[in-house]
Amino acid sequence: MTIGNPLDIAFVGSRMDRSDHIRTDPDLLAAVTTPAARLLRLDGLDPVISPEGRLEWGNLAEAAPDAELVFLGRQGERACFAPVPAAGSVAPANPRLWQAMATLDADELATYGGARSMVDWHARHRFCARCGQPTVPAKGGWQRNCTGETCRAEHFPRVDPVTIMLVEHEGNLLLGRQPRFPAGSYSALAGFVEPGEAIEEAVAREVLEEAGVAVRDVTYIGSQPWPFPSSLMIGCHAWADDPAIVIDRNELEDARWFSRAEVEDAMQAIAHGEGGRAFRAPPGSAVANALLRWWVSRG
Repeated sequence: MTIGNPLDIAFVGSRMDRSDHIRTDPDLLAAVTTPAARLLRLDGLDPVISPEGRLEWGNLAEAAPDAELVFLGRQGERACFAPVPAAGSVAPANPRLWQAMATLDADELATYGGARSMVDWHARHRFCARCGQPTVPAKGGWQRNCTGETCRAEHFPRVDPVTIMLVEHEGNLLLGRQPRFPAGSYSALAGFVEPGEAIEEAVAREVLEEAGVAVRDVTYIGSQPWPFPSSLMIGCHAWADDPAIVIDRNELEDARWFSRAEVEDAMQAIAHGEGGRAFRAPPGSAVANALLRWWVSRG
């Protein structure tokens, strides 16, 4: 399906029919919740990958009787569910997670990303933020309801918007690095959109805060759902008139301008898993990589 996102990007492109009308109809939901329905196999939050490099699916007959389930939608005529990890059972991500996910095609990676965000949300919202009482799933797992007699608050999964931006000045790009990045790695600047803030305002604020660069003419390029835990990366481009940089060392270890030739070299190198002569570009799964590919393609 063509959706208008110009970025060829990870975690986008699931062919799952979300079937919202089933979520909201208890009778329809009960009718598809059968032992033969598909159940996504997860190891905590991580995917279980088959020997063929695909997501592993079982069926609901495998699920524990008291398991919390998220209705993901339908593939063909079969309903698909994902299990919520038991309380206290979520371990840190397996170091081999990215290697395992690299075997998945775009459709399956997007399906897993959506499922991971949802089951992680359930695992972190077992108690009401208003009164502290336990919550229970509703609407096929797309809602949690407080069990408190005087509260009964309804809770819904949320997506955290994050701006990530390419800043351009006279053919050069502003990129930065955080201390946690691998040696030599640089990426687009990024930051969460704050309450009461437009996307364009968030771009301008984050770039000014982190690198001391004022920007103008912010434009939207494309987006990526990022399921760690549940962000929406909003890719943008902006222009700068003054290249002077003042780095906020609480946010960045370094920031600098890179020429088109340096960016092109880094992008060619990362396609082979290598660093470029000037810097190492973000990995192919990251929205920053897609933004850099977009910029290079514009010539």
